[in-house]
Amino acid sequence: MLRTVLFAPEDLALVRGDPGQRRRFLDDLQVLRAPRLAGVQADYDKVLRQRVALLKSAGATRRSGAGAADLRTLDVWDGHLARHGAELLAARLDLLVELTPYVCAAYRAVAPESATAELEYRSSLGDAWPAAVQETGKADIDLLEAALLAELARLRSAEVERGVCLVGPHRDDLELRLGGLPAKGYASHGESWSFALALRLGSYQLLRCGGAEPVLLLDDVFAELDTRRRARLAEVALTAEQVLVTAAVLADVPEELHGIRFDVHGGQVRRAG
Repeated sequence: MLRTVLFAPEDLALVRGDPGQRRRFLDDLQVLRAPRLAGVQADYDKVLRQRVALLKSAGATRRSGAGAADLRTLDVWDGHLARHGAELLAARLDLLVELTPYVCAAYRAVAPESATAELEYRSSLGDAWPAAVQETGKADIDLLEAALLAELARLRSAEVERGVCLVGPHRDDLELRLGGLPAKGYASHGESWSFALALRLGSYQLLRCGGAEPVLLLDDVFAELDTRRRARLAEVALTAEQVLVTAAVLADVPEELHGIRFDVHGGQVRRAG
């Protein structure tokens, strides 16, 4: 109902955390731009749960020696997973094409002395990635669906044995790189903060260019940033139509952002001044 971009200390996990953090970042952003995709995500998650339950049941039957499990139902779930997964995957790819220039520009602004930032989508399809999609750069849902179906069929035996779904958007990752090296594991603390900040600032600029001015929420982040990064974030905040800033120490907030202030003490909120 209300478009917002939140930057908080926890955002460092976008760079240093597990792939689920970065997948969630992409999915949340694309739902802000196209709310209908929330339904696609919900459908995919539901199918994934049902399919994993069936795989675990089939694996248990096989290990118990009770004979071969009836996997005909799995074909139906494969079809649903491939269709919803292809739609979700295509949406992520299209989003990344639009988002990448904004993130790279934001990173150059906050860390001009650092290596070049790069973003690349890593799919669980691996070598089964459709060549036509690779060549054209266009996310063709039908081609992605066919590739997912083929890979599900190829990995079925391994999936039944392990009781997990080994291919699909739920196993993908957004790889963040600096100068060709993975930011996770190679980036310094300052570079990691710069990348996290660039992801949020890039998201904010993308949403603005889409015609809807989002509310910018800055949750106690200035204490985590050095002077240059504070200044860059303040520059963007000053151009926003509406900004909400929280801070434990007032001095952490750049002077130019001091607007209407509310103090919170002992669970009580009151307007200052």
